[in-house]
Amino acid sequence: MISPLQLFLIDPVVMARIDAAAGQSGIPLYDLMERAGRAVAAAALRHYPQALRFVVLCGGGNNGGDGYVAARVLLESGAAVAVHHLGDAAALKGDARTAFERSGVAPLPFGDYVPVAGDVVIDAVFGAGLSRDIPGELAGVIAAVTGAGVPVLAVDLPSGLCGRRGVPLGASFRAERTVTFMARKPGHLLMPGRELCGALEVFDIGIPSRILVAHAGSVAENDPLVWREALPRADMETHKFRRGHLTVFSGPAHATGASRMTALSALKAGAGIVTIAAPKAALDVLSVTLTAVMNTPMDNGDDLQDWLDDGRHGSFVIGPGFGDLEKARQFVSLIGDKSVVLDADAITAFRDRPEALFERITSGTGKFVLTPHEGEFARLFPDLATGSALSKIEKAQAASARSGAVLVYKGADTVIAAPDGRALVNTNAPASLATAGSGDVLAGIIGALLAQGTPAFEAAAAGVWLHGEAGQRAGIGMTAEDLAHAVRPFG
Repeated sequence: MISPLQLFLIDPVVMARIDAAAGQSGIPLYDLMERAGRAVAAAALRHYPQALRFVVLCGGGNNGGDGYVAARVLLESGAAVAVHHLGDAAALKGDARTAFERSGVAPLPFGDYVPVAGDVVIDAVFGAGLSRDIPGELAGVIAAVTGAGVPVLAVDLPSGLCGRRGVPLGASFRAERTVTFMARKPGHLLMPGRELCGALEVFDIGIPSRILVAHAGSVAENDPLVWREALPRADMETHKFRRGHLTVFSGPAHATGASRMTALSALKAGAGIVTIAAPKAALDVLSVTLTAVMNTPMDNGDDLQDWLDDGRHGSFVIGPGFGDLEKARQFVSLIGDKSVVLDADAITAFRDRPEALFERITSGTGKFVLTPHEGEFARLFPDLATGSALSKIEKAQAASARSGAVLVYKGADTVIAAPDGRALVNTNAPASLATAGSGDVLAGIIGALLAQGTPAFEAAAAGVWLHGEAGQRAGIGMTAEDLAHAVRPFG
């Protein structure tokens, strides 16, 4: 059973503060290093019993210290071990020097390592705190190891991978497995870091939970533990209006497919009533393709205002297949005090004046969720999109704070962010979700949860997770129609 503490993603700078706080609390920091190194050695022996030799690559910091502990324990177990050190081992300081001296090994020059069949590399060169491009000597060894296909067990994070952004700093090992300590870092879950880490194991080296909680912050993995208590609960007296009425806006007659997938997924996600509001010319198409979903004519702002006069119409999805960008801007202005999911064309409609959208969001009382993919994100937030110094999490947080909306920054590592700084990274989405119409289904799920009264951040987070579950259920080769039919409420 996973605990909420295990969901936290700790920035490498904050993790250094946690280590320092542990030392200040009276815990000998070398003891933490000893436990970390032993955990690495245990993982190596458990997962690679066939290894002919463990090659431990050590750097000059505490990550290298972990490596020297692991090398010593592996030697004590009877394994064949070689150690290569990047730089001068005599320059090691503090606990890392203690680990080196206690290991009893004589490290070989780093550049002399030539991978051979039967090797297992234990990568203890750089940890999660790396913030600069790797040196050329390490890049050469990475290339040689990659070319030889030698398995890599990374300590904390594959060397060369940024622990904050999850991107290679020049180059990075591609680990088969990674052992990290106490908590995961953003780079473990953000792409391409998630793939470069391989199978990830988090080992408790004994830092008290109270210290982790005091420093943890507001970034975590997306998981039902975060939002399940905010979801609506069905009772014996519920009825369709209590379960919410969601309105999905449609485009013209030739482009109703997106709105139909949005509407179907909303019904499957638990909305009590779903109505597609469409131009009159599209009603014939909708009437012969919909059963449980209702439809209503809506050609202009006057039609929408009449619809809004009914207080039961409080939640909307606009954008999928909508087409008319000018009308999208007008409709968004009119529904600004409602619960709204803005996707696709409703996002693109504001690319020339994003501040007009943000003003409408922040000046009203509505709950807004924006669901941009990478290209749509760049249309609303061009400066953030090109900010290579920022992680995807940081970009989403900044965009949410600027816009006033909950932001779902879509992708293989979808990030959900709230204006107050909370952020979640989603991990359950299969690659098969990369198909046309998948985003329309996601918009419908989030819209359904908003219609049922779920707060915007929790609705977005739950919607993304349920979308991933539906993708797993639908399987490889699915279409968006398959995905919509695979949607289920939580629980």
